[in-house]
Amino acid sequence: MARSSRATEIETPHGPARSHVYDGAGALLVLGHGAGGGVGAPDLVAVSNAAQELGIAVALVEQPYRVAGRRSAAPAGQLDAAWLAVVDALRGDTPVVVGGRSSGARVACRTAAATNAVGVLCLAFPLHPPGRPEKTRIGELDSVTAPTLVIQGERDPFGMPPPAKNRTVVRVAGGHDLKSDLEAVAAAARDWLDALIR
Repeated sequence: MARSSRATEIETPHGPARSHVYDGAGALLVLGHGAGGGVGAPDLVAVSNAAQELGIAVALVEQPYRVAGRRSAAPAGQLDAAWLAVVDALRGDTPVVVGGRSSGARVACRTAAATNAVGVLCLAFPLHPPGRPEKTRIGELDSVTAPTLVIQGERDPFGMPPPAKNRTVVRVAGGHDLKSDLEAVAAAARDWLDALIR
């Protein structure tokens, strides 16, 4: 059963971000949203609930541009700097797992080493722009040395990342929004987090 959250504004170099924190113990899972969406995305909610069922603390993070009411994403450097400030503010004595959906997954990958994350959880990682496989972003995934889970829709127009050392890729029904089988999304996240944290 999902618990109630508390919302907190966190100062970053690019304005205040907002975190919605669900208390837990043993680890903290910090998740970011996609470029045009928010923390209420169905896959983020499903994964948040799955983590809470394991007793893991969860923080759903709204980037400063979203807090300011803008829908167009900030440049990558600003996203990364804001994310690092938020993770630093939220970090306690427990291990931190970072992640997010789409753009948020890219931010988590790019900053994984700097956050000292013990794992990275990617929902609908946008491997390349639709129809442009030559514009691959595989380097962002490959740069992560921590255990990584990618949950990807089988028909995602942004591509299907390959599995690799320390990287598990779980295919689920549907496309980029991952809404077709939220139970499969939650189950994949729950199993991976349980093995990682325990």
